[in-house]
Amino acid sequence: MEILDATIITTALPIMAQDFNVPAAHLSVGVSAYLVAVTIFIPISGWAADRFGARRIFSLAIILFVSASVLCGLSTSLQEFTAARILQGVGGAMMVPVGRLVVLRHLPKDKIVKAMAILTWPALGAPLIGPVLGGWIAQTWHWSWIFFINIPLGAVALVFTYLLLDNEKGEHQRFDLKGFVLSGAGFGTLMAGLELLSSHPGEPLWPVILITAGALVIGLNIRHMLRADQPLFSLNAIRYRTFRATIFGGSVIRIALSSAPFLIPLMLQLGMGYSPIQAGTVLLWLFAGNLAIKPATTWIMNRFGFKQVLTYNTILIAAGFIALAFCTLQTPGWLLGLILFTSGMTRSMHLTVLNTLGFADIPQHKIRDANTLSAVIMQMTRGLGITIGALALTLATLLLAGSAEQPELIDFQLTMGMMAIIALLSIVDSLRLPAHAGSSILKKY
Repeated sequence: MEILDATIITTALPIMAQDFNVPAAHLSVGVSAYLVAVTIFIPISGWAADRFGARRIFSLAIILFVSASVLCGLSTSLQEFTAARILQGVGGAMMVPVGRLVVLRHLPKDKIVKAMAILTWPALGAPLIGPVLGGWIAQTWHWSWIFFINIPLGAVALVFTYLLLDNEKGEHQRFDLKGFVLSGAGFGTLMAGLELLSSHPGEPLWPVILITAGALVIGLNIRHMLRADQPLFSLNAIRYRTFRATIFGGSVIRIALSSAPFLIPLMLQLGMGYSPIQAGTVLLWLFAGNLAIKPATTWIMNRFGFKQVLTYNTILIAAGFIALAFCTLQTPGWLLGLILFTSGMTRSMHLTVLNTLGFADIPQHKIRDANTLSAVIMQMTRGLGITIGALALTLATLLLAGSAEQPELIDFQLTMGMMAIIALLSIVDSLRLPAHAGSSILKKY
C-alpha cells in the first residue's frame, strides 16, 4: 500500500497541477515531502517496535497512513496537499521498515538471498499497476480517488496484521531525542533548499543557504551518533565493506533510478503529448521489466557474483537513460516500450543486489541498526531522486532557453542524459569491491 501510493500519482501530476494552478514540475514537492517525512521518522520505527511491539506499531502506522490519505484527497492547494503528504509519510515510515525487521530479526544467513528476493516482489508489483491505475482514475474520475482507495486497502491490511503478526518486543533502549532532532532538521532543511532551487532557479541565495545549513546539521548529527552511547541508530554497519558499498555507490544510483518514475510520465505527457492513461500504459513496460527479471535475479547473483552484476548492470542502466534521451515524437511505441522494459529489468536487478549485499556480512545482533540505517538511506535517496530529477529538468530548461513551466521534449532529453551521468558515477564503488564480496551468502554453481 505504501509503495503503491508512491507510484500511483506519477501519471496524475499534470492534472493535479492544473487543479492547484502550479507547474507540473512543482508537484515534486508533494512527492518528495512524503519521502522526506518517511526518511525523518524511519529511525523511530525500529525503536518503537522494540519498545511497544511490532504489531501495535504496524497497526498505528496503517491507521495514520489511511487518515492522511483522506486528507490528501480533500486538499485544494499545493500547500494543503504537501502538509497531508508529510503526515502520510509519518505513517509510511513505520510500515515497511517494521515489516522487514520482523522478517530479518530471526533469519539465518543462508536464507537472506531468498528472503530479500521475496520481500522485493511487493515493491515491484505495486508500481506495475500504480501508474495505469492513477492515470485512469485521474482522467476518468478525479485524482482524489487515488488516495481514497487506501481506505479499503488499509482495512484489509489491519485485519492481516492482527492475524499474522505477534507483538514481539526487542531490546529496549533510551530514545535519542537529540539525534532525532538533528537528523530531521538536517535532512528536512537540505531537501527544502533543493526544492526551492528547482522551483526558483533565478533566486539561488536562500536555496544555497538552506542546502549548506542542512549539510552542516547532517554533519553534526553524524558526529553525535558516532559519540553517543545509545544513538538513534548506529552507524557501525558502515564499517563492513559490502554494506558501505550499498550505502555510498548504491545511493548514487538509487538517486538516478528514483528519478525515472517521476520524469518519464512528465516526458510522455508534456514532451510527447500522451494522455494520463496512455502515459501510464507505456510506463507499465518499465515495471513489467521489473517483474520479468525477478525470477532470475537469485540465479544471476549466485552465478556471477555481486561485483560483476553491479558493475555491468550500472552500464546498462546508464545506457537505458541514454536511449530515452534519443527518443523523439517519431519513436514507435514498440521501441519505447522495449527501452522501458529493458530499463525495468536492469532496475530490478540492481535494487535486488543492493538490498541483498547490504546484509551479507552484518552479524545477527546488529541487524536492527543496519536495517534502520539502510531504510533511512533508501528513503532519503528516493526523495533526492525526485528532487534532483526536478532540479535537472529546471537546469535543462535554463541551458536550452526553454520554459520551466512548459518544458519541451528536448528539455527532457537533456535531463535523461544528466541522469545517465549520475548513474555511471556509482560504478566507482562497484569496481572497488573485492571479487568475492558477499560470497558467504551465495551458492556456487
